[in-house]
Amino acid sequence: MQTQAAPLPESLLQARQEVDLALLDELPRKLWLGGIIHSQGRLAPRLAGLNQLRQALLQGRQPDWAAMPWPSPALGQGLREIFTRLDLPGLCQYQSELSEQLISSLLWHLDLVPDYMDRGDSAAQARWHALDEFAAEWTERSELIEGYRSVFGDEDELLKNSNWDQLRGLLRSKNWQQVLRARSLLERMPELARLIQQLGRARVTELPDDGQTQDLQVMEPGQAPQARHELVHVPELPGHTRGVHRSGRIARMLPSEMLLLTHPKLRLLWHARHAERALLSYEDDERMRQTRLETVPVLRPSLQRQPQRRMEAGPMLLCVDTSGSMQGGAEAVAKAVVLQAMRTAQAQKRACHLFAFGGPEEIVEIELSLDLQGLERLSEFMAQGFHGGTDICGPIERAIERLGMQGWQLADLLIASDGEFGATRATAAALAKAKAEQGLRVQGVLVSDRQTMGMKELADNIFWVREWRAMA
Repeated sequence: MQTQAAPLPESLLQARQEVDLALLDELPRKLWLGGIIHSQGRLAPRLAGLNQLRQALLQGRQPDWAAMPWPSPALGQGLREIFTRLDLPGLCQYQSELSEQLISSLLWHLDLVPDYMDRGDSAAQARWHALDEFAAEWTERSELIEGYRSVFGDEDELLKNSNWDQLRGLLRSKNWQQVLRARSLLERMPELARLIQQLGRARVTELPDDGQTQDLQVMEPGQAPQARHELVHVPELPGHTRGVHRSGRIARMLPSEMLLLTHPKLRLLWHARHAERALLSYEDDERMRQTRLETVPVLRPSLQRQPQRRMEAGPMLLCVDTSGSMQGGAEAVAKAVVLQAMRTAQAQKRACHLFAFGGPEEIVEIELSLDLQGLERLSEFMAQGFHGGTDICGPIERAIERLGMQGWQLADLLIASDGEFGATRATAAALAKAKAEQGLRVQGVLVSDRQTMGMKELADNIFWVREWRAMA
């Protein structure tokens, strides 16, 4: 008789490796290679330290370097100083992609310690060399990221490593300094952000539009009596006979019980049963319909005159004056309008199209989108201008033409200028027709010392920037 062979024991070496690599499940795949193959520390402590470092960065707090199993205390002391000086935890808070980039950069720099030692550095010098290189990289990167976030908030899609080299060159350019300058101007004009927020007609908001009122039938709360019908069970009311039961009712007792009264001796038994309510009787049952009046809350119709709700959050069309009369503070304000429109469009996923104009046939169309190409177009626009005459007719005609394209029917138009222009009758009539038939609204941003007829003829509302000279 053959006996079944016992199963072979599991390899202890393989089991230990599985335990060490189990910590990879808590790390993003981007950190696997750098976490497994590295010159500093052992595998299991390194993976545990990377997990603790990542969790601390996502929570925006300084890691407890002394309690972490990796890196070594000597490296941890230097990293604590770097993280504190650059506020890297605050930079990476709630930013998973950026946290992974920082950890990958740290792994790459620390992995070069043996290379520095091969070049003649001591172990301590090699460690400080690697930390200096890491600090230098993230000093520049954190400054550029903070500048970018001051303009567009926490939109970090462009901050990925795959885009960083190209984005870095853009953020270090002179054109980008003009964007930062426009951002500082916006802090002095908070009303401008609220104005641009109201452009577009894609959805109805809860905000009232004081210029439009209507009679609405509203329902007001009140009280009224209401009849409620119900069936009430009435026991022992003659109606439906359900069966036989014991009771003390003489009128419904069975004939057999009545015979007891005719017997001279059994009549005492009858009296005893009657006293005990134990006479065999017919069981009757009946249900009666009952009506009750109850006071209940109701809604009563009432006519009230109320302002219509404002439409906003649709596409935006911008006509921005960059002619010679706009040089200086007026042009800076107009370009700040463009930046705020782009920020609003990016935050609310709206389309935004710019017509920068000067003299006749001097029109530049720019699609304002938050990608690398969009940032390059914005930076170039911030550093350029026509500085010639002023022709408002061309950009308005192109804006009306775009209003008829798919996806732009609910757009509003904003004109930013000093008002030193005059539209022809044909252009003014075409704009009035678009207002009447398509519901177009025109918002003006007047950057001037005085009101002008050119702006009054075209704009429904005018936002007047009187302190434009201080913006130069």
